[in-house]
Amino acid sequence: MREQGAISAVLGILLILLIAGCQGAAEEKRFQYEIKEFQVPLDHFSFLINATFNIRYLYNDSFVDKSNGRTPIFFYTGNEGDIELFAQNTGFVWEQAELQRALVIFAEHRYYGKSLPFGSSTFNSSMPEHLAYFTVEQTLEDYAMLITFLRNDRQMPVVAFGGSYGGMLAAWFRMKYPHLVHGALAASAPILQFPGITDCDIFYRIATSVFQNAYNGNCTVNIAKSWKLFESLGGNDAGKKQISDAFNLCTPLKTDGDLKQFLDYVEEVYSNLAMVNYPYNSSFLAPLPAYPVRQVCFYLKDLHPTDGDLLHAMASALAVYTNYTGSAKCLNTSVSSSADDSGWDIQTCNQMVMPFCSNGTETMFRPSTWNFKEFAEKCYKKYRLTPKPYDIILRYGGRNIEAVTNIIFSNGLLDPWSGGGVLQAPNDRVFVIILPEGAHHLDLRHSDPADPPSVRDARQKEAAIIAQWIKEF
Repeated sequence: MREQGAISAVLGILLILLIAGCQGAAEEKRFQYEIKEFQVPLDHFSFLINATFNIRYLYNDSFVDKSNGRTPIFFYTGNEGDIELFAQNTGFVWEQAELQRALVIFAEHRYYGKSLPFGSSTFNSSMPEHLAYFTVEQTLEDYAMLITFLRNDRQMPVVAFGGSYGGMLAAWFRMKYPHLVHGALAASAPILQFPGITDCDIFYRIATSVFQNAYNGNCTVNIAKSWKLFESLGGNDAGKKQISDAFNLCTPLKTDGDLKQFLDYVEEVYSNLAMVNYPYNSSFLAPLPAYPVRQVCFYLKDLHPTDGDLLHAMASALAVYTNYTGSAKCLNTSVSSSADDSGWDIQTCNQMVMPFCSNGTETMFRPSTWNFKEFAEKCYKKYRLTPKPYDIILRYGGRNIEAVTNIIFSNGLLDPWSGGGVLQAPNDRVFVIILPEGAHHLDLRHSDPADPPSVRDARQKEAAIIAQWIKEF
């Protein structure tokens, strides 16, 4: 998931995770699947529009006990990216599917990957009407139709899985279609990160605490000081060159716009690092070492008396994220412009209005304010869309989820998105699992010997609850 405002952090999962460690043939089998397509209406809620298109889904029945007429379906509610990337990021689903002899389905979200309603013209800026069917509700209806098709009138327990925005979808899927979805695991799902419910600065405050506790307090002091240094140096050509040389930028800074892009990029890196602060090497957003925040803060453990020292320390720290392997010839800070990136940006301009801000004193980030009027004007200018900031709250209840049952909300306290997560159970049939040592949906990833005890414990609890749901069905 990407947050709104200066940075474009991922909740979601847009770059492929390379599964860490050596794996044998049995492990590889878990990640094999057939790629299939399923026809859905363009508009589920109109009786006048009959147009259709195909969404993709991944299908694996290698674990299924063919003699069992009540085979469980483990259904991943795809989020903002190509569905194959999610299948390779979500080892817990595959591990549990083998234990429960489940059919595995990963469904692709409309408007992402190859599930494009209007093909190559889906995001054509001259056709804003194409975006009218890009909603959570249309997506959940796609998934409901697909499950109905897969069950084919058979009584098969369905458990939904999702992480980040996908976790939000999994939770909302269970809420809206309890007759189809028997239970849901919503990992790192910030369903409360909406106006009037959660403070807009919570993401940045948690991210700052992750850096503060990684090595020592000097790390965040240095990062906070660096913004004024960058802005001061960036005020003249010589200073821009100094920054460009220190960070080995592929495109040297020339304009104030270049400087802003650089600062936005650096801020995004810090947010991403906090989310993927995993206990082992990973390639989720970039090739990274174990506990990368600690590695970054190693270079910032001392207070630097001169601007030159601070500048080069910042460059060394950032290289943990931008060039850990040492293979990059230079640093490219250009903003990505893939269709999937555009998709999430569009969603933030219709329903997924999630405010972000920073007061600049309690966090290491630059000061920023949340101004809905300005945000809405940008959305309309860019997409001809008018955001509805309270639409999700109206449809799914916000904090008022007392009637909800059979959902696991898991949150890692190292994850900046946990501030918008469900941290207290509203009743005894909603399960809240806290991972003190967990980063962004770490519990959904494959098991690893380096997993902290709280993560292993969380997976055991989740597995037991899911097994009980299936038994009860």
